[in-house]
Amino acid sequence: MGIACALGSSAAWPQEELPADFSEGFYGFSDAVPEVLTTTRLRQPKVRVPGTTTVIEGDMIRDLGIMSLVEIFRLVPGMVVAEVGSSTPVTTYHGTVHYEQRRMQVLVDGRTAHRATLSDMDWQTMPVPLELIERVEVARGPNSAAYGINAFLGTINIITRDPADTAGVEARVVRGSRQYIRTFGSVGDAGGNYDWRLAYEKRKFEGFDYQLERDPVTGEYGPYPFHDGHDINVFNYDSRLEIRPGINTELRAGVVDGVNEEDVFKNGELGATANPDIDVRDYYLQTRLNVSPSESHFFHIQASYENFDRRQRWPILIPSGVLTCLENGIDVFANEDECLRTDDEGNPPLSARVNADSEDSRLELEVQDTLIFNPDLKLVSGLGYRADTYRSETYFNGRGNNYQSRVFANLEYTPINWLTLNTGGNYERTTTTHEGYFSPRVAANFTLNDNHALRLVYSRAVRTPDGFEQDPDYGFTLRDVEPEIWAEYEGYRVESVDIWEHPELVTLGEELEEERITSREISYFGQFPIDQGSFQLEVRAFKDKLRDMISGVIQFDDWTLDNNVALDQKGFEVEAALQYPKTTLRATYGYLDQDGWYTGPADYDEEEKTYNVELLGRLSVRHSGSLAAIRELPLGFTLSGAMYWADELRASEFQRLDMRLAKSFYRSDFTGELALTMQHYIDEEPDLSSDNNIEDQNQFFVEAGIRF
Repeated sequence: MGIACALGSSAAWPQEELPADFSEGFYGFSDAVPEVLTTTRLRQPKVRVPGTTTVIEGDMIRDLGIMSLVEIFRLVPGMVVAEVGSSTPVTTYHGTVHYEQRRMQVLVDGRTAHRATLSDMDWQTMPVPLELIERVEVARGPNSAAYGINAFLGTINIITRDPADTAGVEARVVRGSRQYIRTFGSVGDAGGNYDWRLAYEKRKFEGFDYQLERDPVTGEYGPYPFHDGHDINVFNYDSRLEIRPGINTELRAGVVDGVNEEDVFKNGELGATANPDIDVRDYYLQTRLNVSPSESHFFHIQASYENFDRRQRWPILIPSGVLTCLENGIDVFANEDECLRTDDEGNPPLSARVNADSEDSRLELEVQDTLIFNPDLKLVSGLGYRADTYRSETYFNGRGNNYQSRVFANLEYTPINWLTLNTGGNYERTTTTHEGYFSPRVAANFTLNDNHALRLVYSRAVRTPDGFEQDPDYGFTLRDVEPEIWAEYEGYRVESVDIWEHPELVTLGEELEEERITSREISYFGQFPIDQGSFQLEVRAFKDKLRDMISGVIQFDDWTLDNNVALDQKGFEVEAALQYPKTTLRATYGYLDQDGWYTGPADYDEEEKTYNVELLGRLSVRHSGSLAAIRELPLGFTLSGAMYWADELRASEFQRLDMRLAKSFYRSDFTGELALTMQHYIDEEPDLSSDNNIEDQNQFFVEAGIRF
């Protein structure tokens, strides 16, 4: 539909005529070799980048009919996308995570996007409409040298479209299977020294059709409706003001409001009797000053504040026998026959309300300076500071703070025309461990010619435990207690220590240390001109050593986190693209060979040791990949298709075929688009979890959009 092509704004300025005030953050789409910014924070052609970086343009995302933000990463070799719990989407590079995605740094326009308390990503509530994505860069491999602790396995950088490229009014409506609804609208203007955009998006989805659970009353095991949808509203404001040539300011703000549904079978604690849905109330504010004193020197000063406010409350029913056991100091799980029944006096169960409310905020400041001494010598450096504040009666029994400060730099040096050297690092200090850490990276790029390069990369990185891993105080406070016989429990806090299922394995209160990774990469990038088109090929071979990895169960009734697993990972990944006028073909493949072993306390039995190793590899997939094709047809039609697969995904497989047919309409005063998308799930068996079930293997979506 009349969405401005991602190439349009960039192609207007040849590289040699690049204005000074466009130096930072500018992407040379028209260059012979594509350029990236994320890997080192320095704009570099791929033949000079010290590592493998996948670039996915916003037009491809929209042309392929991708329906949610997290689905984009099925296009990245080595990355896996899945749903856990109540359809909570997760993604990771080379596995090692499940519910909490703590080991990849995620940025939106340079702003850290993961939640401060748990260091996880809530993809369903991310304030990034698909229509506003300019491109997504994914630096594959440890990138703590540029972005610090959370960039342990890599960095995702989501870059949104410039307000100047979206001037006017745009609207889009998408409807589809399982009550999928997405509505987008934006209005903006560009002119003079001030460009702005105001956008709104609604996302609504009912999730999977059914789950397999045992009825708590009848004991029958069978399919039950899965309460796992979401209804999210996102408001965004983006603007840029040019103060004078070479100086401009950016202002971004957003609000997220809605409900994330949680199923009582999956997430209710303490005998929940209703679905513990999460009310989402998030907001962010970001400002940035860009200054270009000359064509060879530019810097920015950035400040951002984010607040994640979640309200999760539900009713519970506790058998009276449990209360009797708690009063007498009797272990509930070790004495289930005695505790999980009505007590001898026939007292009724206790009913109450509990909550898992949490609110956390992040204040982040950054100064970054780029100096181009000459075309062969470039330096980017900077300072950063982050303050995380968390508040939760349930998770922390109050509030707490974590602070991080860092200094980073990367030097690019090309001593001879066939060799580029990159060396950089990040020194960071955090109060979660009260220690400092240095993450270095060195790389040599052997440029065979302007279109081909062989890379050798060595890097190290750390990830420190987040606030909830390191300093939890886990307990549920009972409120609105009934009946009167249990009134003394009003305001009583049920501590996790009261109901530990395996007290001999509990590690709560023990000090956790940093995780460490050492990575070696050999990669090749090449671009081959073919008549009117081009062929790009990027191959990465890697060997990573991950040590002191934190694994274990992180639940109210079972807490076994420890630095107790080591992993060795090796493999290779391929990304290829063939482009002709009106035709794009793209393929990716990733192979991962992973060996893990237990390194924790020796007194654990073999079953428990194996379990901890397997926990860390829940999303580690041996074979994964994608195929995609986009073809522009006569009369304004566009046909696209994609296939995604992930084998050996926790004893399951994921295979899906997508097809999309779109028709564009061009008029003098508006443009429009109609589209039909089909998603065909090849495997009838659910992936990752037996609860992830859909009734129809074919899912359909219709779209209509207009812009004027």
